Amino acid sequence: MTAHHQSPKQTGGGGGGGIEAEAAAKPAMECNSSSRSSSLHDAILDPKLLPAAAKGAKKLTLVPLMFLIYFEVSGGPYGSEPAVRAAGPLLSIVGFLVFPFVWSVPEALLTAELSTALPGNGGFVVWADRAFGPFFGSLMGTWKLLSGVINSAAFPVLCADYLSRVLPRLASGWPRTLAVVLANLVLSLVNYMGLTIVGYASVALCAASLLPFLIMSGAAAPRIRPRRWGRVAKEKDWSGFFNCLFWNLNFWDNASTMAGEVEKPQRTFPRALMGSVLMTVAAYLAPLLAVTGALDVGEGAWVDGFYADAAGMITGKWLKYWIEVGAVLSAIGLYEAQLSSSAFQLLGMADLGFLPHFFASRSEWFDTPWVGILTSSLITLAISFMSFSDIIASANFLYSLGMLLEIASFVWLRKKHPTLKRPYKVQLGTAGLACMCIVPSAFLIFVMTLATWKVAVISLGMTAFGVGLYFVMNVCRSRGCLKFSKGERVGEEEEERHDTSDHA
Repeated sequence: MTAHHQSPKQTGGGGGGGIEAEAAAKPAMECNSSSRSSSLHDAILDPKLLPAAAKGAKKLTLVPLMFLIYFEVSGGPYGSEPAVRAAGPLLSIVGFLVFPFVWSVPEALLTAELSTALPGNGGFVVWADRAFGPFFGSLMGTWKLLSGVINSAAFPVLCADYLSRVLPRLASGWPRTLAVVLANLVLSLVNYMGLTIVGYASVALCAASLLPFLIMSGAAAPRIRPRRWGRVAKEKDWSGFFNCLFWNLNFWDNASTMAGEVEKPQRTFPRALMGSVLMTVAAYLAPLLAVTGALDVGEGAWVDGFYADAAGMITGKWLKYWIEVGAVLSAIGLYEAQLSSSAFQLLGMADLGFLPHFFASRSEWFDTPWVGILTSSLITLAISFMSFSDIIASANFLYSLGMLLEIASFVWLRKKHPTLKRPYKVQLGTAGLACMCIVPSAFLIFVMTLATWKVAVISLGMTAFGVGLYFVMNVCRSRGCLKFSKGERVGEEEEERHDTSDHA
């Protein structure tokens, strides 16, 4: 569930599907709607046409966007230790080396093409809406939003796990509850202060959280024995192994919900995505190779937070404490990035007419979607007290459903709208795209089969909620009991002008 950006100030009846029905009944209005859509799309691509409030808002540039994407996906090696516990050093090294190229790169390419073709807030919601209609756009929004806020809930928990190694009282009881609540509150306030601040903060947080791993890897180098890399766990936990890989290397598409906040998205997005892929792979592999090669410890020691213990064994307690502080900084960056994505997704869904217009409300001081931030924060706080493993499994299941729909939208838009202007385009035909997406799709289905019955039931219940929400919003729209935006859609006018010029 992700969000895309756009802020049409007009409100009234009709959603994504209502526009098409109205146009079919009244052809004369189709021309007017096209004119309004054209103006809106031009405003997104030409800053001179933006309203005064939007002109003053700072846009994300390449470097902060790259680090923001990095925190959407990874945030460092924290939380990757269970892969070694589940399968051993060899399979973990192979997993973090191969998985990014069969999963992360195709997802990043997909995101780069669709984010530049349809550069509005709402991201994947826009893509599914354009490909299959408003019902699937709304359902995509539900899956991705819930997976996003569930994913956000993991970070305060992970942060508390690391801190409890230094402050044991945070391991349970009211101190842990208070720490989780305060973390959610303070980080939400930071997010409220602006996306640009979050982007540049991500750069600083990345440097502070990764530096101790570089020091540890360098110190471990003389002690590395390559034979230790070849160990495989006697009893493998495939469910834990693949869930760990998937959780640590997904959510590449989340930044698409903020495409409307990016400066020159057609150029900036592809470069930021590719840079983030390389940075993420290096951040996982370097400490994994260093620690598994330098320390002769059993797989049972590799629990969440083991990298801090490993730093203490290799270098000393000072580095152990630094990594534990780095875990907190990484969790902050991860939370901020995910919260930004979820908040702008809600804003994008409101702009598209899927949600009431008040979800598109922005702060007068910081131009941030304060209703989206508040809503996402409250949902995240409510589920922050689940176990870490249940959080990961639930987020992975819902995310898999959304990604299958996203992949289908990617391929279908190539067939349905071949002349849609794509500033960045994956240089494959429809058949080639389908082949590129086979392995990721198969893996998504495999991850879903690993879910427990409890996770499956919860996810199906959330899906039913999403279906019901779509029909409830349609009833509210038709009866006029809530105000909705017109539901203008980005990218469409470029396609229509292209078609017109071809006929000319």
